Amino acid sequence: MAMDVIDYAIIGKDMQFVEIELDPGEAAVGEAGAMMMMQDGIEMDTVFGDGSRSGATSGLMGKLLGAGKRLVTGESLFTTIYHNESTGKRKVAFAAPYPGHIIPIDLRELGGTFICQKDSFLCAARGVSLGIAFQRKLGTALFGGEGFVMQKLEGDGLAFVHAGGTLVEKILSPGETLRVDTGCVVGFQPSVNFDIQYVGKLKSVIFGGEGLFFATLVGPGKVWLQSLPISRLAGRVLAYAPRPGGGGREEGSILGMLGNVLDGDNS
Repeated sequence: MAMDVIDYAIIGKDMQFVEIELDPGEAAVGEAGAMMMMQDGIEMDTVFGDGSRSGATSGLMGKLLGAGKRLVTGESLFTTIYHNESTGKRKVAFAAPYPGHIIPIDLRELGGTFICQKDSFLCAARGVSLGIAFQRKLGTALFGGEGFVMQKLEGDGLAFVHAGGTLVEKILSPGETLRVDTGCVVGFQPSVNFDIQYVGKLKSVIFGGEGLFFATLVGPGKVWLQSLPISRLAGRVLAYAPRPGGGGREEGSILGMLGNVLDGDNS
């Protein structure tokens, strides 16, 4: 299946966007709500399914399958395609949804497949197929959280995913193991074995502030990690958000009350 070959530039430091240059007839597929700006001559089409050429050529069942995959991962049933209908080069830009970094993924260099968190996909060249990758092991299914249902990007073109906070890329040698918070895993090659492991110490769970389980990644292959998953960011914001009756989480704690006394709030 032929992919559109696109040129791009990633602009910005902490709040990045990717600008894609399309030749006449070329197109890019964008996640819903990711488009930032586009030049005159680029047309938008909202299609049922993942927007890949495979879905378009396989009839109704192919489109239903593509839409079903996106529904399972919590995404919209529809995908937006941005295609250049002019006679010259035109640009379209897609913005990251929160602070972090945009990663260009060349699927040809990864053997045609990349597995990533279900909310990290931003955009891709037309022809990249967006599927799902279920983790088969029972432990992962029961306790995997963000890591259980992941997106599978297939093809030989460029795709762009977003990582929150600081991005780390690691190359694992055969048998090398890395233990990571499940939300901090951005993506990995299919050659990497992904599983969920029990922390093992109840004291660490109660007093350490971590969960009962973490992800284990076993090489060989590349893995991409993020320092600030959106789930962690949302949890922090929610914990300190004002509640009915006034006050956030810190005001209900001993340290919060002590701080209020020192600041004169309770005088």
